[in-house]
Amino acid sequence: MSILRLEVSNPKFTPDNTQIVTIHSSHLNRRHDVSYYNTHARGNDLPIIVLLHGVYGNHWVWLNLGGVDLAYKKVKAEFGIQDFILVMPSDGGLFDGSGYLPTHNHGDYESWIVDDVIEASIQTLEQVTEQSRVYISGLSMGGYGALRLGAKYPDKFSAISAHSSITELADLKYFVDTDLTAYQCTNNDESNLLYWMEKQQTKLPPLRLDCGLDDELYQSNLKLIDKMNAAKIPHQFEVFEGGHSWEYWHVHVQKTFRFFNEIESRY
Repeated sequence: MSILRLEVSNPKFTPDNTQIVTIHSSHLNRRHDVSYYNTHARGNDLPIIVLLHGVYGNHWVWLNLGGVDLAYKKVKAEFGIQDFILVMPSDGGLFDGSGYLPTHNHGDYESWIVDDVIEASIQTLEQVTEQSRVYISGLSMGGYGALRLGAKYPDKFSAISAHSSITELADLKYFVDTDLTAYQCTNNDESNLLYWMEKQQTKLPPLRLDCGLDDELYQSNLKLIDKMNAAKIPHQFEVFEGGHSWEYWHVHVQKTFRFFNEIESRY
């Protein structure tokens, strides 16, 4: 494990039960930030949940737009789930969103997440070690990132949950003006979710998705589910009322916490 250059917030001056870390990433050749929640939790080898944000966002949006701390506390109080550390990284700051991809010309936003962010969590938090299990989730572009990274690296992630997901790069057209050729990767299959799901099919961790009926990405989600069914990719898919909004994600990230807790309870 390499040692990262980190700047870690002082708990005396950080909002309760949170921490913020700035990481110099060699994969991006610049600094980016990660917010943590539930840093007061006690225990050894505590599992972490990596929460990926959508376009326009940053490391703070899950907390300060989505109230994810309140969602977590609600599930904790109602269902008695075990402690997880919530890890909320920046996507790396490319354009209106990086897609969490290893782009050919702009930086490796994939390795920023699967290497730097996870490693920084181990170096920063005494409750987190190399033995801690890692779960991954996200919304919109972050849902796409969670599905792709979780499928590509099944040995790193213990389960995947995705909300209102972009399901292919073409879906970015709903949100950004950037020419999608800017996201080109060395491998032409790199951005294809089904490619990684089929390639790693025998090793895929438990996987769930959900989407709102009024979401502009609803039809794209249905198309992905049809392909996953045809390829016999094991998964859970749920449809709810609602659209592409923080109100929807605040409610349904609670299902992610319960899903991950169910998987964690098997260990």
